[in-house]
Amino acid sequence: MIKGISHVAFSVSNMDESIKYYCGILGFRKAFSLKNDKGEPWIEYIKVGEGQFIELFYRIPQKAEKYSYSHLCLEVDDINEIAGRLRQSGTLDSEPRQGKDGNTQCWSRDPDGNRIEFMEMGPDSLQKKC
Repeated sequence: MIKGISHVAFSVSNMDESIKYYCGILGFRKAFSLKNDKGEPWIEYIKVGEGQFIELFYRIPQKAEKYSYSHLCLEVDDINEIAGRLRQSGTLDSEPRQGKDGNTQCWSRDPDGNRIEFMEMGPDSLQKKC
């Protein structure tokens, strides 16, 4: 069962300006940061409300996309159940796996190709610790 929207993600061209906007102007707060496998800055999490976040991805200049939308994340209570439904419908893009934030996720795309992440919060979820 889908519980709600967990986060929306954007690739940003200037992280400092984005954090200034979301935290300084809108009043949200920076929750935590994630690094990629090379130890480089990768994602900044901005807390919007209880269990709700904005993910800000550092945009790689040589891979800059025309639009900044990355994906929608829906929190689920059973990742294997939703993965099974997606698999059966032929729309599962990736099998469930644990992410760097301590949660289990799988991916799909809507009919227009928009990426959707399904995430089951784990007991050591960084989002739950905020």
